[in-house]
Amino acid sequence: MDIVITYVDGNDPVWKKDYEKYTSVPVMEKRFRDWGTLKYLLRGIEVNMPFIRNVYLVVSHPSQVPAWVNSEQLKIVLHKDIIPAEYLPTFNCNPIEMHLHRIEGLDEEYLYFNDDLYPLAECRPEDFFREGKGVLGFTKHFWVSGMYKQICRNSDRFARKALAMPASPVFVRPQHTCTPMFRSECERLYSMLETDILGSLTRTRTKDNLNQYLFLDYQFYKGRIINEKISNKHYSVALASPQRLSAFIMNPTRKLLCVNDVHLAEERYMALRTAMIDAFEKKFPVRSRFEK
Repeated sequence: MDIVITYVDGNDPVWKKDYEKYTSVPVMEKRFRDWGTLKYLLRGIEVNMPFIRNVYLVVSHPSQVPAWVNSEQLKIVLHKDIIPAEYLPTFNCNPIEMHLHRIEGLDEEYLYFNDDLYPLAECRPEDFFREGKGVLGFTKHFWVSGMYKQICRNSDRFARKALAMPASPVFVRPQHTCTPMFRSECERLYSMLETDILGSLTRTRTKDNLNQYLFLDYQFYKGRIINEKISNKHYSVALASPQRLSAFIMNPTRKLLCVNDVHLAEERYMALRTAMIDAFEKKFPVRSRFEK
């Protein structure tokens, strides 16, 4: 199986120039801030997921690729390689997620990672794919509050549409972790809903978007998902202390760590960032093949 990682460095001058030119929406710092931890995600993959074939890094411009990256080992994919030109540039993860299955050479089974996920303990292929099915926890929801849940409900509704299922006030939502995808299922669904998908694309996030959950809900309703939680610990930096994050990185009780960014004072951001990087350096001191 392969891994696909989406990555944004909000400090990149090329990216900033495009953002200012094409949007009137203030930059959401928490969404585009680079914590400097991408290399530790890659080291975690190499140490704890040796069964992974290829790792793809999806970015908007070549200038987004960190200088330390070994591009002979880490496969770089630009947005223009997979997203129709008329929808670029985009500063919204949802249009990017809708087109990841179009990466040339991508394996039939692949995992989608955001860059805030880190494999901290030994993983097995069966943690993610088993008996021709993906493994992922799903929960049912009724109440919709906020843009994110609206997008989740949109994705559920269109997955049902593709399968000719009746409408329902209840929608499912996948576990917030890395997600198992079947390329052929994504291609099939995209071909059925291409007009709807393209019609939902916007440069910045809106409540009318679809997201990657469209593909996951479709797989779930088709019976291609085992409803079982992946071993994952979720921390919000709004609540986690530097000491707690460091301790979990060094002695994890789950296989994967997800660190969710929020608006932070600069002093707190630096304290958390320093603690994470120090702990990751101790956890994964050896450079991976993805680094020069």
